[in-house]
Amino acid sequence: MTIDALAGLGVAWSPPTGAFAASPAGRMAARYGINDPRALAERAAQAPAWYWEAGEQDVGITWMHPYDEVVDLSRGIEHPRFFAGGRLNWADYSVDRWVRRGRGGSCALRWEGDDGAIRTLTYADLQERIDAAAGAMRAHGVGIGDVVAVLLPMVPEAAAAVLAAAKIGAVVVPLFSGYGAHAVRERLVDSGATLLVTCDAFPRRGRPVRLKDVVDRAVDGLDTLETVLVVRRLGADVAMAAGRDHWWDEECAVAEPVRRAEPMASDAPCLLLYTSGSTGKPKGCVHSHAGLPLKVALEARHALGVETTSAVLWLTDMGWIMGSFLIAAALVNGGTAVFFEGVPDWPNPDRLWAVAEGTATTVLGVSPTVIRALMGNDDTWADAHALPSLQAIASTGEPWNIEPWNWCFEHVGKARTPIVNISGGTEVGGSLVSGSIYLPVKPASFAGPTLGVVADVVDGAGRPVRGEVGELVVRSVWPGMTAGFWQDGGERYLDSYWRRFPGVWHHGDLAYVDEDGYWFLLGRSDDTIKVAGKRLGPAEVESLLVAERDVVEAAAIGVPDPVKGEALVCFVVLREGEDREAAAAALRDRISAALGKAMAPRAVHVVDALPRTRNGKVLRRIARTAYLGLPPGDLTSLEDPSVLGPWPRATGAAAG
Repeated sequence: MTIDALAGLGVAWSPPTGAFAASPAGRMAARYGINDPRALAERAAQAPAWYWEAGEQDVGITWMHPYDEVVDLSRGIEHPRFFAGGRLNWADYSVDRWVRRGRGGSCALRWEGDDGAIRTLTYADLQERIDAAAGAMRAHGVGIGDVVAVLLPMVPEAAAAVLAAAKIGAVVVPLFSGYGAHAVRERLVDSGATLLVTCDAFPRRGRPVRLKDVVDRAVDGLDTLETVLVVRRLGADVAMAAGRDHWWDEECAVAEPVRRAEPMASDAPCLLLYTSGSTGKPKGCVHSHAGLPLKVALEARHALGVETTSAVLWLTDMGWIMGSFLIAAALVNGGTAVFFEGVPDWPNPDRLWAVAEGTATTVLGVSPTVIRALMGNDDTWADAHALPSLQAIASTGEPWNIEPWNWCFEHVGKARTPIVNISGGTEVGGSLVSGSIYLPVKPASFAGPTLGVVADVVDGAGRPVRGEVGELVVRSVWPGMTAGFWQDGGERYLDSYWRRFPGVWHHGDLAYVDEDGYWFLLGRSDDTIKVAGKRLGPAEVESLLVAERDVVEAAAIGVPDPVKGEALVCFVVLREGEDREAAAAALRDRISAALGKAMAPRAVHVVDALPRTRNGKVLRRIARTAYLGLPPGDLTSLEDPSVLGPWPRATGAAAG
């Protein structure tokens, strides 16, 4: 989206009179004598610690031991401790407390499978399943600080497994159900997981995906993984390794249920989420019991209006951060989590809208990629569903294009429901900028920084800018920010976020604030690729390519894609005498098999050499602009400009 296009945007939606006062954020603000949303934002920015304390009280977090102070910066701004001295447990304040308060019969989770199967769990039902699963994990030697991996589609057992691990003080690693064996193994090795929860197979577009087969390839010879618990999703015939593999239902049935959650320190890890940067292996972002779940619940409550009467449907996979977001946003606020298994356009193009309507969804979470794909269908599929309960369409993952935003607003939201953009990241544990259900909305915009987050846009020297593109930074700390990277030692974490502008979090997104104060994100400022909103590090792809005997070196880039937002394109240099066409096809299949079909490259191009600096660094930016036929910018650091002469070009390049 160009700056000229942004400058011409007007307000598309305005809240009804009294929207702020009626919202959870407005009701909390009124208790402190604040009756205006801008005044609340100013107070939260001026005194973030006040907001975090007021917010956790508004959410109603159950403390097993009270905290001593809201934020402790004694270790430096890069390593804050929130709610220091307190003890609590994510599973306890998500589920157990609602049962204790007499809401055990309220709906906690509604699920619809790809095959049309439907299940509904009350809070008491979900608690029973969590307690049994926690007992099964404990029976297999899992305790405080141990790592449990979860490789499941969006089924109720995924929520039970995540919260069961948290209940006994373990650290859970959710994995994308579309990953290939290599990607699964890499994360199992890095995390040191001793137990994995998966399923036999699951349906996708009516065809079985044999997930247990992927697991078998991933864990072959992996001695650190001692136990695999297998959920019977389809009743498929799968191999069960003696001593290692056990059926989930059988183990849960015989284990001693865990009735009381472990009281965990506020900064004790409960969640390990992997994300990709532009260099190195995937980063394991560490999140704590008083971190991501609390931060997500609070922003869902104050930006999206989620409370006990809400039903939240987020189109996601358990392996992405939005899977954890869905559990925390809905359950911590005492609402209903709507789990959607499968794809939004099968068996009919209106399946997503039909499920949202049938479950009385109040908050529908989508990505621009999903909308771009669905708007290609006849408009009548969306128009046929009135969605009377819908209060907010939430969006995250990537920047919008104006046309899909307008289509979603008109045909899904019926021009009455706001599209509330939120953006943060796996390492953020929530959002840095967001909209809300009580502030006016411009297409593709954010109202501003998320409450309690002191975000800014700066130039290359770190000076604040408005009306021009700059870098998104944060001048405060917040619950939910990663406590560092797993098994890292701290240096990579500091290099990634704190050393570009000392004392300020540098997020790596390009941002723009217009003359009316609306914020826009314009994509990554580094080489990170976003395929359908999912971050993919070029180094992860390149390491797979160069591991092949016939590949000398490789580069991976993201290019515009009308549906996915970005698509992966690879360039490789082969050893002499290799068949270029056959090698390119084989390498594309290799990446698809290793990372999953969702991450399959659009193309693999064989080139004679890669563009490099004089000190040998590959210039992915130059490879991308040459491929797209765009102005290359500064080439002074390029060692040999002649390599760009025969460079491959995208179909329709220069339009990209």
